Amino acid sequence: VQLQASGGGLVQAGGSLRLSCAASGRTLSGYNIAWFRQAPGKEREFVAGIGWSRSTRYGDSVKGRATISSDNVKNMVDLQLNSLKPEDTAAYYCAAEGPYTRPSVPIRDYDYINWGQGTQVTVSS
Repeated sequence: VQLQASGGGLVQAGGSLRLSCAASGRTLSGYNIAWFRQAPGKEREFVAGIGWSRSTRYGDSVKGRATISSDNVKNMVDLQLNSLKPEDTAAYYCAAEGPYTRPSVPIRDYDYINWGQGTQVTVSS
């Protein structure tokens, strides 16, 4: 499955962005999909994920400010980010793991095989 991330941009602190991860090549049904982010000089960090069973999981840094959702018809996964902070500035990547290989969303990036290109999110103070 090929993934294409989009929706990044420049936003002021307190603002919102909606990131999208579009899949092609095969359906996302059966896959666990996650968003990771990586800021310069920092390790890749798990942001949020949605499992093929519709379970969701969020990283501590965005819990309460992020919502992940999937649309099987459009074959897309969206990540809504609210109350953005300057420390949310990073390149955001979507990744897929599966199909049906794990019952829940992994949070370790090395569990994911398919990756999209990053979309940059910059939050100004």
